Amino acid sequence: MTTAIQKIGLVLFVIALLHTFSTHQFEKLAHRYPRHAGLFHLLGEVEVVFGFWAVILMLAMALLGGGASAIEYAESRHYTEPLFVFVVMVVAASRPVLEAARTLLRTLAQLIPVRNELAQAWLGLALVPLSGSLITEPAAMTLAALMLAPSVFRPGMPEKWKYGALGVLFVNVSIGGTLTSYAAPPVLMVAGAWGWDSAYMFAHFGWRAALAVLLNATVIVALLRPHLRLLDTSVEGESAVRVPPVVSLIHLGFLAATVLLAHHAVLFTGVFLLFLGFTQAYERYQDRLILREGLLVGFFLAGLVVLGGMQQWWLQPVIAGLGPLKLFFGTMVLTAITDNAALTYLGSLITGLGEHEKIMLVAGAVTGGGLTVIANAPNPAGAALLRHGFADESIGALGLLLGALAPTCAAAILFLL
Repeated sequence: MTTAIQKIGLVLFVIALLHTFSTHQFEKLAHRYPRHAGLFHLLGEVEVVFGFWAVILMLAMALLGGGASAIEYAESRHYTEPLFVFVVMVVAASRPVLEAARTLLRTLAQLIPVRNELAQAWLGLALVPLSGSLITEPAAMTLAALMLAPSVFRPGMPEKWKYGALGVLFVNVSIGGTLTSYAAPPVLMVAGAWGWDSAYMFAHFGWRAALAVLLNATVIVALLRPHLRLLDTSVEGESAVRVPPVVSLIHLGFLAATVLLAHHAVLFTGVFLLFLGFTQAYERYQDRLILREGLLVGFFLAGLVVLGGMQQWWLQPVIAGLGPLKLFFGTMVLTAITDNAALTYLGSLITGLGEHEKIMLVAGAVTGGGLTVIANAPNPAGAALLRHGFADESIGALGLLLGALAPTCAAAILFLL
């Protein structure tokens, strides 16, 4: 039987969704009414939305059932993923890691027989998202966003092509993590329960995802071609001091350790504290760490965990009642308004699903992972790092949806073949 708090949780979840899709309007209000610009800017921060409404939910639970019940529910949620996304964002965005990635992309770009700026943009939208199968999707999103920002997500680039590139980036990261069984959050939720290893993932998902990623990146770079320009990369970041190779290797070691310990919050948090100490000791080789951006993304995802945990009572029956093809399209649509990892987790709890239904469930969840900011855990990270390149410094929900439609359809066709 549906309880009062479950109904309140659903109402607040819907309000949070509407708030998420209207943040662009709050940024416009901030410019129109400068006297209250601070409040409107706060309400326009997409990373704040779900955390804010999660706090409202906790207050409602405390009023209806007492403070102890609210605390018990909050502590029953699992926050490893939000904490991991925060940590891996900060480590991956550090100057030594970013410079190493840029150097690799510049080297590879010289091997591609097209203009250098086209090759670098293509690699940023294709190779980096596919690397998410190794370094995890949040790390791939962080690197791709920071490397593409100066050339693609910049003033002077037509707004429609920014949204097109953003849609491709979000979709490619969502499906690009399916070459292995540990890197994509929606895959991780079911891999252990269903016995899927990396060989299984590549055979059923990976090669299809790789083809879709390459196709999407090629098409959008062709459309961006007249507007891309060669960047002056002689000086990277805020500091002109060259990063020694040993410092870059140590930073890459911190990133590797964080990825390997991604499911052990206590351990990767310890690694992160060592990382902070090292960056402080060798501050001359660092730029500003993106602690604020990472914390906001972590807050967003934690709020999604709290609010999303109250949606199982209606989401799970919906998923359980769908056939294979309907399951694919149903999860693809539901992903846009929830989170693909939450959907696959709920699917893993359903008994009696056949192998084909399981494949369709996961395929639909990752295919729809680029349609909205909340559809895939790394998306808020990309939005936080790239929104300053858009008009009013915010990403419109409709623009993202339109930009993601074509690459989503390409991925859907390949997964359904």
